[in-house]
Amino acid sequence: MDTSTKRHLLAVAVGWLATRALTLWLLAHSAQPSWGGYRVAREVWGLYHHWYGVLTHGAFPAHDPLWQYPPGAGPVLLSPALLPGLTYFQGFVALVLAADAVTALALARAGARPGRSPLGAHLWTCGLPLLLHVPLVRYDVQATALAVLSLLTLKRSARACGALAALGALVKAWPALALLGVPPGRDTGSAWRAAAATAAATLALLALAFRDPLAFLLQQGGRGVQIESLGGTLLSVASHAGWPGTVRYRYGAMEFVGPYVSTLAHACLALTVLAFALVSLWRFGARRWTEATPYDAALSAVLLLTVTSRVISPQYLVWLLGLAAVCLTSRHTVQRPAAVLLLAAAAVTSAIYPLHYAEVTGCTWTGTALLLTRNGLLTAAAALSFARLWRSTRPLPRPRSGPLPDAALPHRVAPAGRTPAAL
Repeated sequence: MDTSTKRHLLAVAVGWLATRALTLWLLAHSAQPSWGGYRVAREVWGLYHHWYGVLTHGAFPAHDPLWQYPPGAGPVLLSPALLPGLTYFQGFVALVLAADAVTALALARAGARPGRSPLGAHLWTCGLPLLLHVPLVRYDVQATALAVLSLLTLKRSARACGALAALGALVKAWPALALLGVPPGRDTGSAWRAAAATAAATLALLALAFRDPLAFLLQQGGRGVQIESLGGTLLSVASHAGWPGTVRYRYGAMEFVGPYVSTLAHACLALTVLAFALVSLWRFGARRWTEATPYDAALSAVLLLTVTSRVISPQYLVWLLGLAAVCLTSRHTVQRPAAVLLLAAAAVTSAIYPLHYAEVTGCTWTGTALLLTRNGLLTAAAALSFARLWRSTRPLPRPRSGPLPDAALPHRVAPAGRTPAAL
């Protein structure tokens, strides 16, 4: 290991320790209203701990409308039991930090390889704290770690890439999109076969260990329009023009209730289908691939599905920052402008939640302006990301046929005694 690599790893380690100490301090003081009060952490000591009790009895919370997660979330919520000397809350936070550290280490090692870039590790280390202490009390860091590891192992083993993506998809569905950009050929088949085998085996084990592993599917259709989504931003603006809707706590989120909400929710679903169609069209039409294309494709796809979703929770930015960090480990990525926009969006997200959430739920001008800014940044990032991905993988244009330049024309030699002008 050369000196520059050691310095890079040391810088990441020092930065990670300093920033995570700060986020832990924020979590310890989160009871103060200025840092969001108890609502930021109650997902863990309230909801997650309640589900932990249900899961320990061998069943998923099938009749709980708040349970909307794939069955792989069960082992994650049970995992604090692996640390018996800690409370459930302490164990959960410790395991989030462990997944965070593994992600930072993987990004740092990837960026230290010849021809790679250290920017990815720095983006993750310094970008995640922009969300304040929220990532510590959600299990999105674990899902993001699996997606990051899946992408970073692709070059060495397509099977490992597929297996890790499948495990991530069983925790939260979106890591399956890590396989979208696997280069065509043998790697694609290997990755998808490994993903299918891993998913089937894991589902079988979970079905043997727990009752109702697919109960989460029953709770998806009732979701409305969350206030922080793109559709929610439109309704927040409409409320200032006289729209009579209200905000209520439903399905684990603050959602709008009122005229046209159902129509808007269906429009969001239609946009999500369109996003799937766009990424599928890109996949079938892509012709040029670099080492960064799988990374760029994953970020672009998740961005498109995020901005078209009926829900954009603050922790969704954890996914996007993780994927952007993977992109920046490669010098061939075309996603640097999107990564900059995502950093800005993360900073505004923390202003939305938890700092000014009362303004957002109250649809004040301040809250509406914050939503417009954050979701505008995300929409711009999604459009820019997909456009740059599309252009980077199109076939190179063929040279246009036409008259050759003078320098390329064959030279005529003048006969003896005659000048070239007389020819």
